[in-house]
Amino acid sequence: MQTIRDVNITIIQPNLAWESVNKNLKNLERIINSVNETDLFVLPEMFNTSFSLNTSLAEEMDGHSVNWLKKIALKKKAAICGSLSIKDGIHYYNRLVWVSKNGELFYYNKKHLFSLSKENKYFSPGEKRLIIKLNGWRICPLICYDLRFPAWCRYKGDYDCLIFIASWPAKRINAWQSLIKARAIENMSYVIGVNRVGLDGNNVFFNGKSCLIDPLGKGYFIANGEALVKTISLSYHKLQKSRKIYGFLNDRDNFKFIL
Repeated sequence: MQTIRDVNITIIQPNLAWESVNKNLKNLERIINSVNETDLFVLPEMFNTSFSLNTSLAEEMDGHSVNWLKKIALKKKAAICGSLSIKDGIHYYNRLVWVSKNGELFYYNKKHLFSLSKENKYFSPGEKRLIIKLNGWRICPLICYDLRFPAWCRYKGDYDCLIFIASWPAKRINAWQSLIKARAIENMSYVIGVNRVGLDGNNVFFNGKSCLIDPLGKGYFIANGEALVKTISLSYHKLQKSRKIYGFLNDRDNFKFIL
């Protein structure tokens, strides 16, 4: 049986400029270039514009920001992911785009649209999860508000790590921290949360708290409220050992999703 090695994941928690693609990509590229080696870069929700419902900023899959992701992946020889506003036919999506180190594209459309901000009035919801393989690991990337819905995040024998990319405001940061820990504990999975910092164009304040939570709910890394870049290592041996020793997943309820 092939040994699955530890994986290095780089969290980028930036202060995003409001609706300024060029400024954000320039800043993110500067940050990324400061990292010598990693397997994956994770950017927050709507990394190129900040969380804006202005669909005139939406790009297509062959647009500037997706091509920028491809360029970074090939240059750094690492996968990279983050979400942005994408126009696909007649629909607009808050779409997480994942580019492998070889330039291969994958994507996930945000399932749960944030009705409190009327995101659901501008974007269409996704219909299925995405599982990505990275160095033997199975990774399930989700977006922000998805975190509040445990049935959608539920482990079905298909992933080793959940990643939530977000624009989660400071006024509800307690929910962010509590729910991420809950998703890790109930699914016996590593959970990585990547948020942003700073003030957006709607005068909403973000204080980060990006984190890595282990399969037993321990916070291995919790960021503060400032912009940062942090590379963390996930142990596959520890994950498998925890799942084997405790066996909580063996007792989970057996039900199927009904969309």
